[in-house]
Amino acid sequence: MTPKCWAVFVARVILGLIFFAAGFWKVFRLGAVEHARGLFVEPYAASPLPEWSLWFTGVVVPYVELIGGALMLAGWKRFAAAVGLGCVLILVTFGHLLAEPLYAFHTHVIPRVLLLIVVLALFEEDRLSLDSWLAGRRQAASPTP
Repeated sequence: MTPKCWAVFVARVILGLIFFAAGFWKVFRLGAVEHARGLFVEPYAASPLPEWSLWFTGVVVPYVELIGGALMLAGWKRFAAAVGLGCVLILVTFGHLLAEPLYAFHTHVIPRVLLLIVVLALFEEDRLSLDSWLAGRRQAASPTP
């Protein structure tokens, strides 16, 4: 195990924990519909965004966070999870900027983006992921000429 392997493992697990916890709370404690109402529909009702898009996004985001966070924790389907979580971060950035053009990103968005960048930049080094373990099993099972 190399230092890069451990670095990406730590970044991936922390990123997974952050998103899984947020998604879990939004889905099972607050409720996805209430999340949509309170954090998307009501605050952005006067924005140029169509109401249906606010409802759709507000309901979907908690599930993307929950599933993407769980996948990151397990290290399974890491690229798909990274894309989904990256889309959430882009969406959150857009929404915050729409509401407040000088939004302070250093407390919420930037730490998650940096962790995501580490996970993607060191993707091939993540030997402690389920993806890596499954790839090793497939390679060992395939016949060599």
